[in-house]
Amino acid sequence: MTTTASTTSDRAVTTPVLEVRDLEVGYRTDGELRTVLHGVSFTIGAGERLAVVGESGSGKSTTAAAVLGLLPGSGRVTGGSIRFKGEDVTRPSAARLMQLRGKQVGLVPQDPMSNLNPVLRVGRQISETLVAHGVATGAEARERAVELMGQAGIPDAARRARQYPHEFSGGMRQRVLIAIALACSPQLLVADEPTSALDVTVQRQILDHLETLRAAHGTSLMLITHDLGLAADRADTVVVMSKGEIVEVGPTVQILRDPQHEYTRRLVDAAPSVTSARARAAVRTDARGAAPGGSGAGPEGQDRTDVLLEAVGLTKRYRLRGQRGQEVVALDDVSFQVGRGRTTAVVGESGSGKTTAAQLVLGLERPTAGEVRIDGEVVETARGARRRAIRRAMQPVFQDPYASLDPTYSIEHIVDEPLRVAGVGDRGSRRRRVAELLDQVALPGSLAQRRPSELSGGQRQRVAIARALALDPRLVVCDEAVSALDVLVQEQTLALLSDLQDRLGLTYLFITHDLAVVRQLADDVLVMQSGRVVERGSVDDVFAAPQTAYTRSLLDAIPGAEFFAEQGA
Repeated sequence: MTTTASTTSDRAVTTPVLEVRDLEVGYRTDGELRTVLHGVSFTIGAGERLAVVGESGSGKSTTAAAVLGLLPGSGRVTGGSIRFKGEDVTRPSAARLMQLRGKQVGLVPQDPMSNLNPVLRVGRQISETLVAHGVATGAEARERAVELMGQAGIPDAARRARQYPHEFSGGMRQRVLIAIALACSPQLLVADEPTSALDVTVQRQILDHLETLRAAHGTSLMLITHDLGLAADRADTVVVMSKGEIVEVGPTVQILRDPQHEYTRRLVDAAPSVTSARARAAVRTDARGAAPGGSGAGPEGQDRTDVLLEAVGLTKRYRLRGQRGQEVVALDDVSFQVGRGRTTAVVGESGSGKTTAAQLVLGLERPTAGEVRIDGEVVETARGARRRAIRRAMQPVFQDPYASLDPTYSIEHIVDEPLRVAGVGDRGSRRRRVAELLDQVALPGSLAQRRPSELSGGQRQRVAIARALALDPRLVVCDEAVSALDVLVQEQTLALLSDLQDRLGLTYLFITHDLAVVRQLADDVLVMQSGRVVERGSVDDVFAAPQTAYTRSLLDAIPGAEFFAEQGA
């Protein structure tokens, strides 16, 4: 499909900044060519913002890599053309490619930690870009690097330019990458999932700064994202991709409000929003068939028999290495209850203490003060068989299904491991249990002998959930369990978690920075800021009438919140 992002008559007579025509990309494996992009065509005019959206494997990032000349391994452009300001750059020389990348076409990659050199100071990494493209040298380059950091919203830039990447938060590292990408004032900026790993408030700050700098330089933007809310907020035109093809294209508002292609409709329907109906039943029943009393979120007002998890006065302090007597308080006197058979979400921005709370609940960290109780029993003081029983009663599902599964083991071995460690059953009974678990998470038994690398991201997360269920836990702690998944796989995973809760009577502690997901899945919510709980209550109450400015800021920062609220009205 051919599409032109330019919509006004004055743009129609100018040369597009980027023109992609009938692009085909293939990978050669075992002597055979496998085509992954099929006739992709679009244009981006001067100053335009174009978003490329679609699920994992749709071809979004491959398209961006082809434009940048960064196709990995055996990837090759096998057909079509790529033109930058009228120049054919489909197969540029190495020298021309060096001139284009960085100076005329900038890149903001997804993972700020893996894309910054950990052994070089941040300021030097920015100044190197200026030196490499002949923009500035020596003291001038160093001064310009500090100036760029300040423009990207990094406070005290002169001092921080002398620091290393590990001394920056995720949001600040992403600002460094933006400073590098815009250092040479490129005419086109390619942003590949630039904020997917960031919480909503930091995400908004980053994107606001990016938009300010982009507008000031008149830079065109190619935004790669699976977040339709982000596209609604930040793009003029949207290109929808599926299986290596463009299925729909047009003005963002038009496409998202009135999608014509079935695939686009599925994406829009699957996008979580603060106005969407929850994927769970309105009232949960506990394992005994009774409706849980109270909100399940507060330490008071709940029938003790309906409380599965209770945290009382949890505090966690860490000593700062090399700074005698100095401590950082990660968690400060936090108390909450989780009702049996219910889902309690813990939300807040990075550094709020969410993950620390989860680690203390799971016994992966010891509290400095306070205690965690499961069914009234204190976890910390339990010993021997009681300790092992408590550990079996609660299991985690982590954020990254690529990192949390051992790539050298088969799926059967991975799911079977908790059973072997706990000494449950013999080999035959464990194999039957693995088959039962895979069936519970809607995975075919034929996957049992495969390795994680042979599965999609959604399938890997289902394997992680199956492993968590192996020992029949009562509590499952989900730490950002769907944040790494695209919108369709996320919808399927949330539906699976809800179904498993209904069928097995599970209780969830759900750690997340995505409030739209909370709206769909959770019964109760705790809002955390700087290690403290600043608001708590039922999801309906907190979302309808937030009591603190912090909670309101979290809700306001949800990408596309205003657009999807209008859709739901």
